Amino acid sequence: MKDRNYESVTPRRAAFIGLGVMGYPMAGHLRRAGHIVTVYNRTASKARRWVQEFGGQMAATPAEAAAGADVVFLCVGNDDDVRSVVYGDDGVFASMKQGAVLWDDTTDSALLARELSAEATKRGLLFVDAPVSGGESGAQQGTLTVMCGGSDEAFEKGEPVARAFACAVTHLGRAGSGQLAKMVNQICIAGVVQGLSEALAFGENAGLDMEKVLPVIERGAAGSWQMSARGKTMLERRFDFGFAVDWMRKDLGIALQEARRNGSTLPLTALVDQFYGDIQKAGGGRLDTSSLIARFPQKPRARHGSES
Repeated sequence: MKDRNYESVTPRRAAFIGLGVMGYPMAGHLRRAGHIVTVYNRTASKARRWVQEFGGQMAATPAEAAAGADVVFLCVGNDDDVRSVVYGDDGVFASMKQGAVLWDDTTDSALLARELSAEATKRGLLFVDAPVSGGESGAQQGTLTVMCGGSDEAFEKGEPVARAFACAVTHLGRAGSGQLAKMVNQICIAGVVQGLSEALAFGENAGLDMEKVLPVIERGAAGSWQMSARGKTMLERRFDFGFAVDWMRKDLGIALQEARRNGSTLPLTALVDQFYGDIQKAGGGRLDTSSLIARFPQKPRARHGSES
């Protein structure tokens, strides 16, 4: 995890629920920015390790972590995981103080976001759905992009705190808007990674030295973050760079479900989702999303040079 320059803000009491690949460094940035942070993680040993590294406190339950917090951050796995840490006697809703903000950085459904927003309002609380983009490296560096849905009041109270781990925190509309924007993001990524995989495999089969081709085409219209950051490692068939296929399939499933609900057609997304399913079936669920290229047989690299 890298140090960065943090904006000067009034320290706030924050709770952070979920110390996974993303949540662990995100909570760390909150602490380094000067906020008073209490963490909860289902595996307590990870919470203890976080406290040893960053200071702050750990709690035995989500409710204990959220008690007295101005902003309660969630970064867990899916809709069911969110509900498990929000509701019930041990959930954050049981202890959050009036006017506090529940800020959900989990990628989950827009339906859940609207449900939580309505429930928060009944309880005198505020809610923001705030999924993030930028992957593990963005979480480590504190340069995530955060897409937010919720009321103006909720966003304005939570945004200065969330900036500790983000380079952009944008309010996009009412509750659910952040999750819908994240679906747009994942739909875009799926198409780009599939196109890049096909192009690289085509170039290899054509006998091109793709390590020379990549720097040329990434300067033109074909260039993308995926090409610049993952093109070379895809050629090397290295897939250990964070966001896993299992999580991408979860996200694409949410997008496809929402598409059925709102009448959209996503033929490319549905196809790429099936291709990621092939990766899972081959035992690659924990590989990163650039592993789509693994579906293409890799020919032995040709020797490049002048013909005799």
